[in-house]
Amino acid sequence: MPDTIKEPAKKPDKKTVRSPIKEHFQLKETIVTIAADKQEHIEAAKEAIHIHRAALETYILSDSYFQLTLEPYECPENAPEIVKRMVKAGNTMGIGPMSAVAGTISALAVEAMVKAGAKYAIVDNGGDIALINDRPVVVGIYAGQSPIKNLGLVFEPRDSITGVCTSAGTVGPSISFGIADAAAIFSDDVSLADAAATALGNEVGIGKKSVEASFKTVKEIPGIKGALVIQGEYIGMWGQVPKITRADVRYEYITKA
Repeated sequence: MPDTIKEPAKKPDKKTVRSPIKEHFQLKETIVTIAADKQEHIEAAKEAIHIHRAALETYILSDSYFQLTLEPYECPENAPEIVKRMVKAGNTMGIGPMSAVAGTISALAVEAMVKAGAKYAIVDNGGDIALINDRPVVVGIYAGQSPIKNLGLVFEPRDSITGVCTSAGTVGPSISFGIADAAAIFSDDVSLADAAATALGNEVGIGKKSVEASFKTVKEIPGIKGALVIQGEYIGMWGQVPKITRADVRYEYITKA
């Protein structure tokens, strides 16, 4: 399920080609790859991760059910921002709030980077990615043992944050009740993308018909732009999916422990 961040090949020109800084950062269970043009933007992301993880941990201490439930959750008005976003996303998809934790942390980190002046900022939290990019970016899809390999999605330049989040039943430690090798959601609401990827992945069984049927889970949800599923030798797409290209997706590039 994890995605990998890559820069597309560029033709040389007279302008200075910017090479982004990339940093692998871990705070307890949160393991991210952060990319930006300036170190100060990376530091802004790390600070945001510290702040919002602390708020989440404090909230869980007050209500452990929040962390355990796989069903919609009633959010108190005084809950911290990270909790409110997770609850809204999980409730929209009819599942628990922890389904949106990684994407929400990614989004909050990128928002902090933008506030610090970043126009190019990516946070990949184990395959749940938030990004804003002033140049094309290719995000590679890792689908485990599926024969469908080395696919990349081209994200054209944009001046607002968007998300691509991925779940899987055959790759990674996350809970999934399906057997997707990759179930990806595209949305400008990164928290929603994360929860929806979990819900989509839950619906994927074996074979072409199962892949086709799985999209019913996300088709009627406002804010979801598109979806992609890989299961074994099958790949299915619905809605607005970024342009697909060939990418050298290497296991060692994947954000993981």
